[in-house]
Amino acid sequence: MAYYFKGAQILAPFTISSNEPVFEVDTVSLSIQRASQGAQRWEISFTTVTTEETQADMLVGTVTNLTTADTMVMPQLPSVVNNNTAGVNLVISTAQTAGASNVTVVSDGVIQKGSFIKFSNHDKLYMVTADVSAGTAPISIHPKLRKAVATTDTMLTGDSVLLTYFRDIDNLTGLTFTDGILSNAGTITLVESV
Repeated sequence: MAYYFKGAQILAPFTISSNEPVFEVDTVSLSIQRASQGAQRWEISFTTVTTEETQADMLVGTVTNLTTADTMVMPQLPSVVNNNTAGVNLVISTAQTAGASNVTVVSDGVIQKGSFIKFSNHDKLYMVTADVSAGTAPISIHPKLRKAVATTDTMLTGDSVLLTYFRDIDNLTGLTFTDGILSNAGTITLVESV
């Protein structure tokens, strides 16, 4: 499956990272204590293939609206895409409160661990951490729910999972032309807008 940024195809390899600050302290007795605030965001980095048809969109897309969040389909691992058989809009069977690490849905097929999902009332993306079979099943997710999920909400999978992002401002902005025809926007890093 191909994924696109501003009309240009994303090339493999691409990087998906979970940014979840954890603080570590060595005590006087040399035991290690770790703590987390529970905050997490997804970050992806990639390069693209820019064609003559997509050059203008890429140039405009890389230099404008750096302060505005945008959306794109979240790239999924090819092995996950090939093995998922569940629909793209699943019913939540039991309401769940913020802070929960699983949500029960009615699944019409398999959802593999490593799948990115989203809930219809959330901007946040979640990752499935254990395989799920068809039927009514609890789905283990990472990170924990940022806000509650109601039975009137749905769980989105596949191409329905949109990443709401900001461009990393440390990125190169613009295009590099190598021979007057081919162009390259360099490595693009997107950070989830949470």
